[in-house]
Order: sequence, then structure tokens, then C-alpha cells
Amino acid sequence: MQSASTRSVTAISPDRKVLTSQGLPYFIGISGHSAGALGLSMHLVVIPPGARSEPHLHEGHETAIYVLQGRVETLYGDGLAQSVISEAGDFLFIPPDVPHVAINLSATEPARAIVSRNDPAEQDKVRPYRMERRET
Repeated sequence: MQSASTRSVTAISPDRKVLTSQGLPYFIGISGHSAGALGLSMHLVVIPPGARSEPHLHEGHETAIYVLQGRVETLYGDGLAQSVISEAGDFLFIPPDVPHVAINLSATEPARAIVSRNDPAEQDKVRPYRMERRET
């Protein structure tokens, strides 16, 4: 392990978007790959007008979100039956292993948020969430 005096500070200027397994464009910021982070990642997510993420969860990792622009409804929990709305200036915390979907409530404006996780390889533990269909 490097000593504190030999480690360097890294500035990241995200210059291109990548499509995540959640189905949303991210601008990669801090991660193990980009900055040598050992215990966190932080990115900018842009949810296009009217778009939504794929239902998913982050296995064993917490997620903290700060909404910069727009209004986003997050459906979460078993069957995605619960809901919370966040807007510019709001923080949102999602515990580990909680299924969720983010929905941009605007049909005309993108929503933007900073997303941080206690996982430096943040896409490695994203798991799809499929609701079970019940027989009627």
C-alpha cells in the first residue's frame, strides 16, 4: 500500500457518457478504475425526459443520490410498491439490496443527479430485479 505522501490527488473531467446496466447514461467520475478509489464511486447520471431506469438493486452496497435538476420518482421495495419523489436540492439514500427504479417525471427536461456508492467498481454488483408474477 502506498504511503500518504506518495498517493496522488486525481481530478476527473467526465467527457463522455456510458450506458449502464440500469439503462441510463452515466458520466463516469470517481471509481476504482478512473481514480484508484478503494471504497467508493461517484458519477453523474442523466435521466432523459420521461425515461426510467431498469428495475435493479445494488448487491451489498449503499447508494446516496443528490438531485441537481428535475423531479424523479423512485419506486422501491418488494414489487416496487413504495414511492418517493425527490427534486433539485434533495438527497436520497437507498440501502443495500433494495430494488428500485428511477423515473424522470418531466416529459421535456432531463433530470440530473450525483450518484455515490460505497463500491469502487459500482457496476459490478448491479443486479436486475424481476418481479414475480402471481397466478390469479
